[in-house]
Amino acid sequence: MGEISEQGSDQPLKVMVLTSDRYPPIRPAAKAIFGEEFSARGHRIDWLMQADDAATRGGQYRFGNGCVFLASTRAGKTRIQRLKKYVLEFVNDLRVIPLARKNRYDVIQAKDKYVAAIFCWLAARISGSKFCFWLAYPHAEANLFAARQGIARYPVLYWFRGWYRSILLYRFLLPRADHTFVQSEQMRFDIAAKGIDPALMTAIPGSLNLESVPYRNDDDPGPEGPVILYVGTLIRARRLDFVIRVFAEVLEQLPAARLSIVGAGENPEDEALLHREVLTQKIDPAYVDFVGRVPLHDVCQYIERSAVCLSPYYPSFILNSTSPTKLIEYMAMARPVVGNAHPEQSLIISESGAGLCLPWDETAFADGIVDLLQNPDKAATMGRKGRLWVEQNRTNSKMADIVESRYRELLNKTDRGGHRRSETVASR
Repeated sequence: MGEISEQGSDQPLKVMVLTSDRYPPIRPAAKAIFGEEFSARGHRIDWLMQADDAATRGGQYRFGNGCVFLASTRAGKTRIQRLKKYVLEFVNDLRVIPLARKNRYDVIQAKDKYVAAIFCWLAARISGSKFCFWLAYPHAEANLFAARQGIARYPVLYWFRGWYRSILLYRFLLPRADHTFVQSEQMRFDIAAKGIDPALMTAIPGSLNLESVPYRNDDDPGPEGPVILYVGTLIRARRLDFVIRVFAEVLEQLPAARLSIVGAGENPEDEALLHREVLTQKIDPAYVDFVGRVPLHDVCQYIERSAVCLSPYYPSFILNSTSPTKLIEYMAMARPVVGNAHPEQSLIISESGAGLCLPWDETAFADGIVDLLQNPDKAATMGRKGRLWVEQNRTNSKMADIVESRYRELLNKTDRGGHRRSETVASR
């Protein structure tokens, strides 16, 4: 490969990202850190992804400072169509090996991919790149939990998926990764308990681009009445029937209150459970607005119109390791939050003063919501504190700084032969 020179702090990086995100990427780690921040800094990012829309043709396209090598997809719901979709994705993922040999990336990173990550590791070893893994969610544990609890549509399939993902992740991928990026400090702690060196992991929690979030500060007209808002997934593992029961108790004290729920589940039963709970609690269905999944801009409008925003996380091993992005979105728009005790959420609310962190208890939640609805000045002060904390701690730019720093540290580490790794190789 030729003489290896020392990594410079201002030299552009060359990174291949193989991700489970669909094209175009929308999740913060993919879209914001790699698609926007890294490209703006002059780094070349190449991608291996599958199209989200069946009308998008597969092929090679310019994307930021690099290219996306795109697999087409299938829109059908039949087993044959779904199998074709997975085959198209897998065949595209295999391109990582010839692309790595051709382009000599500094870092090859797999995000939330398991079988394909094996080929990323192999490609990195063949080409002399660093191999990184990015874990945004404990998929293996979530699959096994869904199978055990009987909330999976195909329990046997979910159990098998959880089993092989766990084997690949903890016995093969993470022990061989040069570095692992995780969603939270709690996830880092949980993985370390599996025997993975915590020094080889970095938490990259949820963040956002403040420029994309409307915020009028002192010109903010305030909420449109006593509107309570929940934004997020409605999957049954989150036990969001809890929110409906909380709202029922709020109505006993404040009959004018209204609840908006923005988001969707993975299957119709997820939302059907919540609709049934509305009827069980004898709540007028007109008082609960099930909005469904909407674009980020529309989500911001719902947050803007709300008086209190909810961030409930059912206490469980799986959800404890999450990084509550919706909490950051609420805070960025200066809305007071009511959440429950949760490793990261508790710390954020305590540090920022952005809201109330309460036990997972319906009466406690209801009383906290009513307190903020009846004391708008207190709520507004919490909202302003939340916005300030996000500005100082959770922007996409700050998260990109951390990732970039870790990459450069990796590339400057000495290898087993005592040589210094670098992104700059004379023969490239």
